[in-house]
Amino acid sequence: MATVQLRNVRKSFGPLDVVHTVSIDIQDGEFVVLVGPSGCGKSTLLRMLAGLEDITGGEIAIAGRRVNELPPKARDIAMVFQNYALYPHMTVGQNMAFSLTLAGTARSTIAERVAKAAAILDLEALVERYPRELSGGQRQRVAMGRAIVRNPAVFLFDEPLSNLDAKLRVQMRAEIKALHQRLRTTTIYVTHDQVEAMTMADRIVVLRGGRVEQIGRPLDLYDRPANPFVASFIGSPSMNFLRGRSENGAFHMEGDESLPLPANMGAVATYGVRPEHISIDPTGPIAAEVELVEPMGSETQVTFRRLGASNGSRIAGLFRERIDLAPGSQVHLRPDPKHVHLFGTNDLRLN
Repeated sequence: MATVQLRNVRKSFGPLDVVHTVSIDIQDGEFVVLVGPSGCGKSTLLRMLAGLEDITGGEIAIAGRRVNELPPKARDIAMVFQNYALYPHMTVGQNMAFSLTLAGTARSTIAERVAKAAAILDLEALVERYPRELSGGQRQRVAMGRAIVRNPAVFLFDEPLSNLDAKLRVQMRAEIKALHQRLRTTTIYVTHDQVEAMTMADRIVVLRGGRVEQIGRPLDLYDRPANPFVASFIGSPSMNFLRGRSENGAFHMEGDESLPLPANMGAVATYGVRPEHISIDPTGPIAAEVELVEPMGSETQVTFRRLGASNGSRIAGLFRERIDLAPGSQVHLRPDPKHVHLFGTNDLRLN
């Protein structure tokens, strides 16, 4: 296990800067998730950590040792890729043992490590099979086993679940988290899926345009987002944003509607409230029309269209109870003032 430090790390491809002076401290045994939209630089950062991509500037240290100039095999890391990268002509056991065989490790040590990894990942009955005989989840476990046998100081995961179906992604999320809790190896995990980030991470690093927007524990980012981008990216459905102005202790939207503000709030430009903090109330300040109802069993997601707004802005509501609403019906909505997020005029860019 090891600490990982990135100090003012930059990456440019010619005149194009894709990572801008990123600094992150990752503690020994921590599970950190890099999350953000496509093109934000998260996979590039991971590849620089792995030594698969040269860095343009800054410093990367693993276990206190600068690794900028070291090749991948000298960094004491193991990487699990999105596409499994298994050798089709090798059995499960041979795939898991390949890096050790290449390094000239003793056969007895290889057999011991492969057996241990197979037991951890429930692959003992599959070691003589070939990749073509495995399911997607089994192949991903083999790829993880190939990383485990190396006993690395750091695990790197590059969107390992993106090729799996929804049910299998949920299962594999739990398996990877359980694996980390068992091994306590420092882990850096890249994904664009904020649900993966929220459920797996000790801390999340939110990236946009090659820059760090916010670092924190999942619920800290959810409850106290630094800006509208983080607020919109963390949480599903996304946070609602209402534009307007603050005057005399109230937030005034377009038209005659106004919303209460928490005490001691100055002038703001955007009022944010998460879907689960919206309620249907006959005396609520927001007049809306039901546009779409999506029952999901344990909860119901409803999309409303604000009445009286020139741009017909939408508001998402998430209700734990089963509610009987039909598209076209008109209701009034009330945000919970205890859970309001307020953002200033300089924070409005959401992408």
